[in-house]
Amino acid sequence: MIFLSLNTFELGLLDRIQELFSCPALDFFFSHITVLGNGGIFWILLSILFLCIPKTRRWGLSMGFALIFCLIAGNFLLKPLINRIRPFALNEAVQLIIQAPKDASFPSGHTYCSFASAFVLLGYNKKAGVAALVLAILIALSRLYLYVHYPTDVLAGVVMGFLAAWAARRLTDRLLRRPAPKTAE
Repeated sequence: MIFLSLNTFELGLLDRIQELFSCPALDFFFSHITVLGNGGIFWILLSILFLCIPKTRRWGLSMGFALIFCLIAGNFLLKPLINRIRPFALNEAVQLIIQAPKDASFPSGHTYCSFASAFVLLGYNKKAGVAALVLAILIALSRLYLYVHYPTDVLAGVVMGFLAAWAARRLTDRLLRRPAPKTAE
């Protein structure tokens, strides 16, 4: 009963976003910005790039751990467990302008990968972190604008991203403080 009421309320919010903001320019913008979150590939490639540069290696390692945490908690645990139907499946009047996602709605994977990476970067470098946060916010908004996630899916993604970033930074700091193992000569 609570989920039905929540879905109805959230569908109303998504409909309002469509009424107020839907236009060809934003359709183009958000349908392209959301691609940066597909499969977390942008953030994965960025973490690999950071791993290749000695000065930013710690950033890349933390981002990689955060993305792994998100994958496990979000895609392997929460999405199948909660199995929330996507908003466009409940409101069949909506015409999607992107390919319909096939997995469950809760939580937003685009959002948690983006915010996990952004929060990691914010902890290491304010300028890079702010730029990543702006991109993460745009990706999260795209999921609402495109009618593929409920607001609570996105909110949960932000919280999960923060927690994954926090845990990843802790793990990275712990691993890199340990002395290197001695090698046999």
